[in-house]
Amino acid sequence: MSVLSSFSLQGKTALLTGGAGLYGRQMTQALVEAGATTFIASRNLEQLTVVANEYGAKALELDLASETSITAVVNAIIRQTGRLDILVNNAVTRCACSGEAISMAVFDESLHVNASALFVLTRLAAEEMKKNRNGSIINIGSYMGLLGPNPVNYVGTNMKTSSPIYFYEKGGMANFTRWAASHYGEYGIRVNCINPGGFFNHQPEAFVRQYSANTMLGRMANDTDLKGIVVFLASEASAYITGANIPVDGGYSAK
Repeated sequence: MSVLSSFSLQGKTALLTGGAGLYGRQMTQALVEAGATTFIASRNLEQLTVVANEYGAKALELDLASETSITAVVNAIIRQTGRLDILVNNAVTRCACSGEAISMAVFDESLHVNASALFVLTRLAAEEMKKNRNGSIINIGSYMGLLGPNPVNYVGTNMKTSSPIYFYEKGGMANFTRWAASHYGEYGIRVNCINPGGFFNHQPEAFVRQYSANTMLGRMANDTDLKGIVVFLASEASAYITGANIPVDGGYSAK
């Protein structure tokens, strides 16, 4: 196999949770462009269908709060393609909270989707991948799972750091990646985590300037920065990489 052909996803089936968000759109496009039969899944089927039609993917309705819905999505993919080779755990629910005064119920609701559902979907996908003794599971974390907040980024804005639950969940994802890589390695299933940096989304000028200054490349992430890494980790080009937490943050976490 030539090095370029090792990046091909031809003949493979991928499931990407989410798909219509800031990072989801570019990962959908990347998986399709690399040749994978790509399913994108979330609660907002109407919005997802627009993205799927734009890039040549297939949209499925998925409620990550429901184990029944998670199981139904995996079963639907197997019925249509007979296999599942790639899982990208990208969808996330954002807790509308900040500070410390958060009830247990609010924490539990967020963890149910961002942790419990992640575990269930990963297990179901891995059971299918075991049949071919090959597969790639890619978790989409955050630089916030590797570092604490930097208050300097927010000076001169009315923005606040993400809630403590987001740091807790993304930090947990980093170590869950290591556990899952160890657990599934004997079946030829690789598990890795991409930790993106901040995405430019027309934030206040002061934030953009201060955040960018804390990277080594002097800018925030854009709408193509995750395409290469997701195809790399999904493909045989990364056949000997597992258990890795890879920052894709312009050097933010290296400073």
